[in-house]
Amino acid sequence: MLITIFAPGKVHLLEIAGIRDAFFEANCKMAAGDRYRVQLVTEQGVAAESASGVKYLPDASIGDAAPHCDTLIIVGPYGVPARPSAAVTQWLREQAKTARRYGSTCTGAFLLAHTGMLAGRSATTHWEYADRLAADFPDIRVEPDRIFVRDGPVFCSAGVTAAIDLAFALIEEDHGRALALWVARRLVVFLKRPGGQSQFSAALTAQTAATSPIDRIRLHILENPRADLSLRALADAAGVSPRHLSRLFRAELGINPAAYVELTRVDIARHLLENSTAPIKAIAFAAGFGSTTTLRRAFLRRIGVAPLPYRLRFQTAGSGKAIDDESAADLSR
Repeated sequence: MLITIFAPGKVHLLEIAGIRDAFFEANCKMAAGDRYRVQLVTEQGVAAESASGVKYLPDASIGDAAPHCDTLIIVGPYGVPARPSAAVTQWLREQAKTARRYGSTCTGAFLLAHTGMLAGRSATTHWEYADRLAADFPDIRVEPDRIFVRDGPVFCSAGVTAAIDLAFALIEEDHGRALALWVARRLVVFLKRPGGQSQFSAALTAQTAATSPIDRIRLHILENPRADLSLRALADAAGVSPRHLSRLFRAELGINPAAYVELTRVDIARHLLENSTAPIKAIAFAAGFGSTTTLRRAFLRRIGVAPLPYRLRFQTAGSGKAIDDESAADLSR
């Protein structure tokens, strides 16, 4: 079974290596059957430099690569890639035409989009560039928080390490869950990690928006998560009407004030879960949630995983053993 990986310039080497290692481990476990063969293809087929500066040698150029493959994977470069050349575009279309399935990892979605093969389909990419993909290609249904998206024969995975998630999904599709799980255990990686991309961003995407008159309100929310952060209270702090404040949030951040408040509180709680040993009740209080139940619901809604399993997976090694009491508690008194 031939897997063709196409790499543009300045690629994240981890995407190539993660995919190849996953298929290598699958081959090691398979006693018989259709083993994976992987070819790495670049436009010129010569030694290239990855985004981190490590050089790698492709197996072939687009001119001498195998004419047909079972699976075509387009990996992404650092940042948003430029439009591929006419030769690459044509080659990708020809490869996909006879492939059983094809798709992209990370910002490789932009290369796939430029070929027209994502038009009318669902897709994802690195969370930082999802809005750009949606804006540049309005005929694509971009799902920014998904780790992996499948739409017919087309697949897309999220940023960088999600290429490994993609490889697991393809192995499971080809050979079943048992083999995919074995490979995941060998590589010490979740077979299917919980939640979406939001759990891996260092801060709220909204907090990186351009400066605006509502910056002082955003700072007020961040510094006073336990305060009254109702729309009326925020409008009074800003010196504007509630309706005008809502319009400002929609225009500059794309969300309403209540959603921004919840996202900020979740981000505060997430940081405390990762870097402290405080019990979950105390974290819920510090982040401004009225109860541990409210915290849990917000986590499930925004991140896709509850606070306790989030802490178990992402707590830093140096923060010590946490006291994990996630039982319901009203913190308003």
